[in-house]
Amino acid sequence: MDQLALPLGDVRNDAAASFPAPPPSSRSAGATPAAATTRVLRLGELIGSLSHALDLAAGQPLGHAVRSCWIGQQIGATLGLGATQMRELYYASLLKDAGDSSNAPYICRTFAACDLRFKQDRRIADQNPTGLPRFVIRHAGAAARWRTLLDALQNGAQIRRELTEMRCARRALLARQLNFGEEVAEAVHGLEEHWDGGGLPQGLAGREIPLYARIMLLAQTVDRLHASAGAQAACAQVARRSGRWFDPELATLFAALARDPRFWSRLAADDLEQHVFHLEPAQRQQTVDDDTLDDIAAVFGQVIDAKSAFTAGHSARVAQLADRIALQLGLDAAARRWLRRAALLHDLGMLGVSTRIIDKVGPLAASERAAVARHALDTERILAGISAFGVLARVAGAHHERLDGNGYPRGLDARHLRLETRILASADVFAALTAHRARRPALTFARALQTMQEMVGTALDADCVAALQRALDTPAAT
Repeated sequence: MDQLALPLGDVRNDAAASFPAPPPSSRSAGATPAAATTRVLRLGELIGSLSHALDLAAGQPLGHAVRSCWIGQQIGATLGLGATQMRELYYASLLKDAGDSSNAPYICRTFAACDLRFKQDRRIADQNPTGLPRFVIRHAGAAARWRTLLDALQNGAQIRRELTEMRCARRALLARQLNFGEEVAEAVHGLEEHWDGGGLPQGLAGREIPLYARIMLLAQTVDRLHASAGAQAACAQVARRSGRWFDPELATLFAALARDPRFWSRLAADDLEQHVFHLEPAQRQQTVDDDTLDDIAAVFGQVIDAKSAFTAGHSARVAQLADRIALQLGLDAAARRWLRRAALLHDLGMLGVSTRIIDKVGPLAASERAAVARHALDTERILAGISAFGVLARVAGAHHERLDGNGYPRGLDARHLRLETRILASADVFAALTAHRARRPALTFARALQTMQEMVGTALDADCVAALQRALDTPAAT
């Protein structure tokens, strides 16, 4: 998000009220925080924690993917799936919404609507394509409502197909990029297929649909209905859709699980997330090495940047710039690698901000500024859920803070800002200024650097801006 366009005032203080400020820290990086990520980090914990960002992108309550994963694991265990199958189902469940940011620009462009609110309620229309016109009346922006309504009447099935194909193809691509295997990719691609052949994107029916996809569709539906209407409503809907949406065998199996009160009490337990994180090692413990961590950060950077055409490539560009600034400042290879990960994930919380706000041409309303302010806190909160990411979470979450204390979300001043945060802030500002945004055209490198010089000492660190200037004058290291 463009740092220059968001004077937050009291919004900053309100957003940060429940988040204590970190203790004062020296401007110097001191002991490299990269050492923190050498602790054992389980893949289940990493993907499970990052799935909260996917919940934001899908317009779901936080923890939805984790709860759906747990439900799916109960079904899989009852079916007698083997260790490899349980592991594939586990990761497919956590990655099931990885493509949901990709269709946000389409939704905002087509419906002039908030993509997050649209997604929260879209499944009402998805149950029946003829319900799309009513859905459009409720959700399309006023300027586009009648045009969109006419389009929905004429092309409702095509609109529904395009939205579904976009997110299904994207989530399968990301699963492949993360090397989870073809079984996982096919499962997330087939998540929205229905037993009776009425689903999308391929109209598969019965056992043509991958088993994991059948389990995941049932599991995510149970969680959504349980969260919104309770256990009884969830059971009733599963029974009603058995043979239509759901594999009848799985629906019957779920009905037996649901008769045990312990199923529902565990699903609602405060420690469910930690329980789910420990399920993966029981199947086959897998720790995360540096190369895998880099790959996961890069993929989630792609998920973030898909929210808007204006942010395409932003996270990767910030990571590259931060690395080059850090090199000029003498940070070692381990510290720079650590900083690149923080840069790739710094806007994770933007998945919870409507693309309609990101792409807005005019000034932001107070509620919109508050939504933007929350993205930094959401970034920190999600990353802080990963045991080895304590410092990284604070650095990434503070990228909109300023030396004079007038930044957000907490209003931290120079005494509390690490060198890594200052580097990241400078890289983020330059990347934003030199990219086309809805509110302004891209600045030239020279004009962007001039603007940043005017911010030195108040918003930005002088050494970091000078290092950026040197980095731009120096060919990138191979």
